[in-house]
Amino acid sequence: MKSQTSNLKSQIPAGTTGLRTRFERGFTFMELLIVMVIIAILATVAIPSFLGHLRRAKEVTLQQNLWTMRRAIDFYWQDKEKAPAALQDLVSNGYLREVPKDPICPDCPWTEVPAPQDDTNSGGGIGDVKSAAPGQDGGGKAYSDY
Repeated sequence: MKSQTSNLKSQIPAGTTGLRTRFERGFTFMELLIVMVIIAILATVAIPSFLGHLRRAKEVTLQQNLWTMRRAIDFYWQDKEKAPAALQDLVSNGYLREVPKDPICPDCPWTEVPAPQDDTNSGGGIGDVKSAAPGQDGGGKAYSDY
């Protein structure tokens, strides 16, 4: 008997004064629960902020895409002295590489605003382009008003 108790004592590292020994490794349920609660609190704070930044990034991308297409329409109009008949004309003539998608509503087509009729060179082409995405941005402005 004496050899078994001395054998067990030799397996416990010297200087161990806590309740846990080498054989009791791992986390308690309470420790895991505390860590999970901390992670849940951090996620509760971080996720709405992330979604707000994601929404703002889409709005800025929409504004940039509209600016690029409007600029291409203006360049086409200056070079050809007439408005483009469709957005695809800007691609086929090299003013755009491709017609960008609406980041707010990727399935929605762009709303093509006809060129003013008072211009004799307009020929019924596109004068402007707007978003067809439903909804409003963070400031309350409708996406179709961009």
